[in-house]
Parts: sequence; C-alpha cells; structure tokens
Amino acid sequence: MTREELVKRNLDLHAEWMRYAFDNPDVLDRFPKGATLVILPEDDPELSAENAKAIDASRAKGLPVVVVRMKSPKPRISTIEVVAA
Repeated sequence: MTREELVKRNLDLHAEWMRYAFDNPDVLDRFPKGATLVILPEDDPELSAENAKAIDASRAKGLPVVVVRMKSPKPRISTIEVVAA
C-alpha cells in the first residue's frame, strides 16, 4: 500500500468517524485527555495492521490510546446537481 492510499483510506475512515461523533457527541467524553485515536477497519486487514502500529508507538511513549473498530464506509453517490444559471 502506498502512502497516498494509506492516507486516503484513513481519511475515509476519519470522515465516517466524525459523522458518528457528531451524531453521538457523548462518545467523546470517554476519551482520556491527550489520547491518540486509532481506527481499525474490520474489513480491511491491511489498513488495520498499518494503523495498529500507531497503537504500539503511542503506548511506547506512554500516551493513552482510544481504539475504534468499524467497517469501512461505503462509497457515497452524490445527489448534488449543479445547474448553470
């Protein structure tokens, strides 16, 4: 997996996580101060393994870690219609 693919796939996960957090803001109360958020996609073992490295790195530094397991978001089809005036 290239660095570009890694970033794109993680951005997709992060966007889905943010939607969830906006709908369920109380979930953020469970985060310790200064915690690293690591998302492990259940259906993408390659990305999950890459992201798991962040868990070890943060713990080695003594930082708290919050791990979220979720499925990768499905591609969304935009319903936006642009009409020239």
